[in-house]
Amino acid sequence: MTLTKKNPKTFFIRTYGCQMNELDTELMVGTLRDRGMTRTTEEDDADLIILNTCSIRDLAERKAMGKIGQLGRSPKRKAIIGVTGCMANAKKETLFRKLPNVDFVLGTSNLHNLNEVLDEVVSGSKAIRTDSSFSFELDYTKAERDDKVKAYISIIRGCDKYCTYCVVPYTRGPEVSRSRDDIVEEVRQLADKGYKEFTLLGQNVNSYGKDKPEEKCLFHDLLYDLDKIDGVERVRFMTSHPVDITRELMEAIRDLKSACEFIHFPVQAGSPRILRKMHRIYTLEQYMEKVEMLRTIVPNASLGTDIIVGFPTETEEDFQMTYDVLKQIEYSVAFLFTFSPRKGTPAMRWRDDVSQEEKERRLQLLMELQSEIHTKQRTQMLGETVEVLVENLSPKSPTQVKGRTRCWKNVVFDGSQSDIGELINVKLHSFNHQTLYGERV
Repeated sequence: MTLTKKNPKTFFIRTYGCQMNELDTELMVGTLRDRGMTRTTEEDDADLIILNTCSIRDLAERKAMGKIGQLGRSPKRKAIIGVTGCMANAKKETLFRKLPNVDFVLGTSNLHNLNEVLDEVVSGSKAIRTDSSFSFELDYTKAERDDKVKAYISIIRGCDKYCTYCVVPYTRGPEVSRSRDDIVEEVRQLADKGYKEFTLLGQNVNSYGKDKPEEKCLFHDLLYDLDKIDGVERVRFMTSHPVDITRELMEAIRDLKSACEFIHFPVQAGSPRILRKMHRIYTLEQYMEKVEMLRTIVPNASLGTDIIVGFPTETEEDFQMTYDVLKQIEYSVAFLFTFSPRKGTPAMRWRDDVSQEEKERRLQLLMELQSEIHTKQRTQMLGETVEVLVENLSPKSPTQVKGRTRCWKNVVFDGSQSDIGELINVKLHSFNHQTLYGERV
């Protein structure tokens, strides 16, 4: 038992990790506002502090653990402290033992229990809800959106792929698709409010519908449904697994006006042996065939990827194969990481035999190559006219606005507050690092 805490009136949420966590935070904000609470931007002013955590990387987990410990050592801290997100599912009750100042633990499948656990804490008990699978249809219409132009839309939770390095199947559970009607209705309501761009979220979005064959709606079918909604200008999605990227999906991107020509196509490694050890369930040849098919069907498509270096037993030859894939495909976006062993995954049982120094060296080589690719791609774009969805004022100048192209490139040009939310054609004339600059046509 803990000392009875006062009913909270103000709250602060710190979000770590992926876009799914950002959407979960928006949903919790809406729930707490419905409870009559006020959001504050300063944690010192909050009666309730929630850390919405990530477990995909060791660094993210250590940051969250350190922050919780820091809150417990603060002499002024009397707030209710809750841990949500993937770390809640991964560590469960052990969080109470390691961090006695934690009042409740709420897993990724239990967001609908937020009010319930708060009531338990206020009555004097620590509370925990960490179901192993997602089975409750959440009301995303209650999400408090921070952005008024773009919106995240959850379409599927969990993952059934069980890559040997990844904790997601254990922290998010098996794949569960949202109902087609709920997704369409949510997007329609947001489009009516003026939202222009929608990013469909899931640990593996293109598995959508496979767990509900009776609905006869696979991922590409959903894209066709959303394209029919008035006001929907752009639809993006992440993240994907190459096995589930189909010809039908590629044709939908080619044919639908709203489907953006950008696919996150994570390869993870270029070595066939390492891919097998990662349990990626595709060969390098199969992956390259799909990339070639995509570029044939959608010639102007841009690709993104994730790559891990220093996976257990990775040799210099294995790494060179990964380097060669990056060089050959020339991804527009690349998220590059060193291997980080995660408790509970099969890879945790293997000796982490690539030194940290060697991991960092390999990572640096990939980063340098990707920088060269970015420079080449942006140089080739100069003089082009691109469609930009204006997202906000530029933080560097009140007379400039920033936005993204359909292929997810950052663009800055002269503009004002009235341009936010508008689609504007911009002729590109220069770039700095990853930002392109231009003038409206």
